[in-house]
Amino acid sequence: MNDTVYLDPICDDDERRARLFDGQLFVYSPRPSTLAFVEHTRKMIEDAFAPLDPRTAQHEMSVEQYAQLLTRLKPGFIHHPESKRHIQTLLAELGCDLTKTYFDVPKLRSSTSDGYLTTGIAYAWHPHRDTWYSAPACQINFWMPIYPITSDNAMAFHPRYFNEAVSNTSSGYNYYLWNQQHRGGHVGALLKSDPRPLPKPTQAIDMDPQVRLVIPPGSILMFSAQQMHSSVPNTSGVTRFSVDFRTVNTDDAAARRGAPNVDAQCTGTTMRDYLRGTDLGHVPDDIVRMYDDETVGHGGSLFQPTNV
Repeated sequence: MNDTVYLDPICDDDERRARLFDGQLFVYSPRPSTLAFVEHTRKMIEDAFAPLDPRTAQHEMSVEQYAQLLTRLKPGFIHHPESKRHIQTLLAELGCDLTKTYFDVPKLRSSTSDGYLTTGIAYAWHPHRDTWYSAPACQINFWMPIYPITSDNAMAFHPRYFNEAVSNTSSGYNYYLWNQQHRGGHVGALLKSDPRPLPKPTQAIDMDPQVRLVIPPGSILMFSAQQMHSSVPNTSGVTRFSVDFRTVNTDDAAARRGAPNVDAQCTGTTMRDYLRGTDLGHVPDDIVRMYDDETVGHGGSLFQPTNV
């Protein structure tokens, strides 16, 4: 693997996806579509926290109040029709073919400082790959900070593990059962611990060397679902807010192109969650069937965005 970070590269989406599948990272500077998305997201956040500053509100609210607020704010962001429209505009501006590019609903993330709330609705992510969570090898992740970030509240990548297998608990994860049992408003009540079966390493992970990309609000960071990444322990004194979503290209999905699967053993698939960039239609059934397995009748096969 070539550990390279590309800043505003000049290449088409086919070449970009191929490089992402090889473990490289792409960063795009703020542009009209992303800045509009930031403005939309900030308004929703600031309206929810008013009159407090969202970045420092954790210092003036009880953990219970904070979690209840996020339990209302985050699904509201997912549901808002403008959230999906901003993704469609962003993908078009980045040169994606919207007839073949499918995206999942955007998630609003919050990383509080100094261990204030690190479970449930504001989970602080341990090192993991999205492929441990039933994502296909062709999935591309998009991540965007909403307010300025620093090295001590960013996200970390652990590139040595891109092609290196890690012992993990993904064999116990089924996406359909997860949708049925572990999504919903109860997540906001997980204030002290988080008993959900979130796949994680069962061996010691060397956190260094690691890559932290400190990028301005409205920048887009793109990476493969195979990348090992984690939340940086936030010691900045302020809450970090970010938005992420994921895409698949149906040409890649049909051809089984993607990053190598070195250790994921989960069951089920997220393929039913993605929405076509043109009209929000679902991935064709013949492609979904390529990624399905015998667990399809277990639990909820489709993520319902009424939940967190």
